[in-house]
Amino acid sequence: MKHLASLIDWNSESILDLIGLAATIKKFPEKYHQALKNKTMLMIFEKPSLRTRVSFEVAMTQLGGHAIHLDAKDSPLGEKESISDTAKVSSRYCDIIMARLFRQEDIIELAKSSTVPVINGLTDTFHPCQILSDLFTINENKGRLKGLKLSFVGDGNNNITHELLLGCPAAGMDISVGCPKSLMPQKWVVDIAMKKAKTSGSKITINNNSKEAAKDADVVYTDTWMSYHVPKNEKIKRVSLLKPYQVSSDLMKLAKKDAVFMHCLPAMRGYEQAEEVIDGRQSIVFDQAENRLHMQKAIILKLLGKM
Repeated sequence: MKHLASLIDWNSESILDLIGLAATIKKFPEKYHQALKNKTMLMIFEKPSLRTRVSFEVAMTQLGGHAIHLDAKDSPLGEKESISDTAKVSSRYCDIIMARLFRQEDIIELAKSSTVPVINGLTDTFHPCQILSDLFTINENKGRLKGLKLSFVGDGNNNITHELLLGCPAAGMDISVGCPKSLMPQKWVVDIAMKKAKTSGSKITINNNSKEAAKDADVVYTDTWMSYHVPKNEKIKRVSLLKPYQVSSDLMKLAKKDAVFMHCLPAMRGYEQAEEVIDGRQSIVFDQAENRLHMQKAIILKLLGKM
C-alpha cells in the first residue's frame, strides 16, 4: 500500500489487517507514542472539515509527529502551480500528504507525482478513511463483518455510498442501497462493486425503496442530504426529494432488533435522520467519529512502513 486513494483494490485480508492494527493502537496507544518522531504530514484542504482535520492532526501528534494545515485558498494548488508540481515540492519537505479535495482526479494526480504516501481525506467520489473507520466500528460492535447486511438510505450518488459499495463486498458484507432514481450511485463504481461481490459471495441490491433496503439490516447508515459540492440553493428541492428516505424510528424497526445506526457526520437532525434515531440507544455515530483517530493512525503507520 503506497497510497490510499480509494478502496477499489482492497480485499478482505487488507481490510481486516488494518482493522486489527487499529484495534491494537486503540487498546495500547502508549506503545506508538514515538512511532513517528520527526515525521511531518502535510494536510491540504479544499473543503472544510472538523473530524478529518482534528483526527489526523491529533493522530500525528500522538504518534510523535507533526501536521501542517494548508488551506487550498491560501496556496497556488491547481491554479498558479500544477498539482503535479505541488506534489513534487511537498514530497521534498514532508513524509506523508493527506488531501481533502473536490475532484478524485486531483487525488490521483497528486499520488502519481508524489514520492511520499498520499491519503485521500475525501473527494466528491470517494472517502476511504471514513469507510475503513466504519468497518472497524462495525467489527468492534458486531464482532465480525462477513455475512452482515448494511443498509444505506438517502443520497446514493455520493462519496460515502460509493466507498461503502467498494468496502462492504470486499469485507464479505451484503449492502442494500435505497435512494431516489435520480440519485443512484455511479454505474462504473457499481460495476467494480459487483465484481468484488462476486469474488466474496456477498450481495448488492440497489433500488428506490428505503423500506426494502432497511429490511433485516444489521447496520442502517445514512449521510447528509447537502454534501459540500451541492449548491445551497438546491436545499428545498433535495429535502423534498429525499424526505421519504429519512431514517425514522419506523424505518429502524424494519432492521434487525440489534441493528445499529451509523452516520459519518455532520448530521442535520430532522432531515436525513430523526432526532430520536441519532440520539437513541441504537446509534453508534460517536463511536464512528472516535474511531477515525485510531484507524487513521493505522493508515499512516502502514503507509510509512512502520508496521
